[in-house]
Amino acid sequence: MIQAIVFLPLLGFLIAGIFGRLIGARVAGLLTSTLLVIAALLSWYVFFNTGFGGHEIRLRLFTWIAAGGLSVDWALRVDGLVAVMLVVVNSVSALVHIYSIGYMEEDPHQPRFFAYLSLFTFAMLMLVTADNLVQLFFGWEGVGLASYLLIGFWYHKPEANAAAIKAFIVNRIGDFGFALGIFAVYALIGSVAYDTIFAEAKTLAGKTIPLFGHNFDALTVICLLLFVGAMGKSAQFLLHTWLPDAMEGPTPVSALIHAATMVTAGVFMVARLSPLFELAPTALTVVTFVGALTAFFAATVGLVQNDIKRIVAYSTCSQLGYMFVAMGVGAYSVGMFHLFTHAAFKALLFLGSGSVIHAMHHEQDIRKMGGLAKHIPFTYAMMLIGTLALTGFPFTAGFYSKDAVIEAAFAGHNSMAQFAFWMTVIAAGLTSFYSWRLMFLTFHGKTRADHHTIEHVHESPKVMLATLVILATGAIVLGFAFKGVFTSEDGITGFFRDSIFSANGHKILEELHQVPLWVKLAPLVMMIGGFLVAYQFYIRKPELPKALAEQQPLLYQFLLNKWYFDEIYDFLFVRPAMWIGRTLWKRGDGFVIDGFGPDGVSARVLDVTRNVVRLQTGYLYHYAFVMLIGVAALITWFLVRGAG
Repeated sequence: MIQAIVFLPLLGFLIAGIFGRLIGARVAGLLTSTLLVIAALLSWYVFFNTGFGGHEIRLRLFTWIAAGGLSVDWALRVDGLVAVMLVVVNSVSALVHIYSIGYMEEDPHQPRFFAYLSLFTFAMLMLVTADNLVQLFFGWEGVGLASYLLIGFWYHKPEANAAAIKAFIVNRIGDFGFALGIFAVYALIGSVAYDTIFAEAKTLAGKTIPLFGHNFDALTVICLLLFVGAMGKSAQFLLHTWLPDAMEGPTPVSALIHAATMVTAGVFMVARLSPLFELAPTALTVVTFVGALTAFFAATVGLVQNDIKRIVAYSTCSQLGYMFVAMGVGAYSVGMFHLFTHAAFKALLFLGSGSVIHAMHHEQDIRKMGGLAKHIPFTYAMMLIGTLALTGFPFTAGFYSKDAVIEAAFAGHNSMAQFAFWMTVIAAGLTSFYSWRLMFLTFHGKTRADHHTIEHVHESPKVMLATLVILATGAIVLGFAFKGVFTSEDGITGFFRDSIFSANGHKILEELHQVPLWVKLAPLVMMIGGFLVAYQFYIRKPELPKALAEQQPLLYQFLLNKWYFDEIYDFLFVRPAMWIGRTLWKRGDGFVIDGFGPDGVSARVLDVTRNVVRLQTGYLYHYAFVMLIGVAALITWFLVRGAG
């Protein structure tokens, strides 16, 4: 069964990728979707059987690498933590495959698209079921490759190519740190297998790694290097710049990769390696700080964005920050809870946005929408449910998981826990504001679309709307149904037994339920406040946003330009790299190598022979004159030598 869950998407990739033109777009879409639906159903079975059964499954397939002292098995490991990821990855992927049948109906390259989706799903499954760090890295790089292919799927668009390259390069920066962390683990422990690493983790206490003339705590260095990889893959502060640009890919790609699956790989990795991180409190403090800063930063940028998909993308970045805050304070299961619920309502928002874009003939600017609720009421209802869940409306999925993260931050004990608490509370208010801003500008008020566009607005095909219903159901019920599994001590000792480690004996889960009442109410108050401000700005007095932007032009431009990170990176890294490359090309390769190398020598020989040929005139007096000069030079040389 586990083999089927993992390899059915690979089978779909091979069939659609190799025989796509032969079987046609319709068959390719239906085949890959069917295989993913089967994998999703099996994943739910494993979720209830393995997770709640409390036993771990390990299937060794074969020896992958055997070189010297390094031995790496290709094995599939499934426990409670992995069961959650199997459900998330395969369920969202199956729905995205089905949704894409309608969304990509007019695209001439559908088989290739479905092949890429299935390839990504297989790579993500390899990542989460890995039994060692090398296998994890294989899946880690596999999702990076598939992400590059999917973001740049419409390769005829320069923006899509640039976004794909940007995502690939930024992730390589994070992956370099991740690889160094794996090397350090192997150097100190002598193995990359999880069981060995976790068993030997405590022996690393007190050991140091010499760096730049200083000795640093080994576990801290290892965990920080591994977290750099998570920062890149999960678009955390400083390595976040690729995620909004990745919206250049088709909307189903955004839902699959940048809402529910690939971007959560870093969160999963930290939870998977919790036995290491728990022994490195400094590293956990850094995780808390980066997560909190990301939650706040991305929320501020989302306030003023106008592209419907970019708003949702910055929301994803912010919510990932929430997940890392939970990881940083040791509430790993709470972070996984938010990952679990977020997959449903964020995929709903992305696919709902795709339905809006489909209805508006690929228009994505919310300033050119308005009044769409009466034209596409079903899509409006689905987006409304997703917005309520994202903002933490009572009894929706986000209400249970996001509030639990905020309460865990308040109950946390590291030095950045209180900072994280206030950042996440403020981010909750900002999230509510930009979420309702999107809803009001898109669906309410007078339409700002041109007459021709609004006349042709229509609901999406039923195959697309059906997936929204399933995701909307998850956005409503997942929080209430599974809160006990993720936020109670019984859940952590039962469902996540042997898959999540906590040095404090999971006291954080007890303490988050004992926080003061005002802490529990703070997210609700911020949610209501964000809604009221957005209502005032975009329904009651729609002239206010423009007036405020004119009063605070520096702040508005600062947020609109995403804190100028792209411009700063362009100045510090891109331009110098381009200058170095151009210099090495023009002066190094062109002038030095071509000028003085083989090409240069052959060119000089050609010049010399061309000039010598000119001496072969055929006139006797020319040859006599040259001979006379030679005799005169020879006599002069003898005379000068004799005189010396």
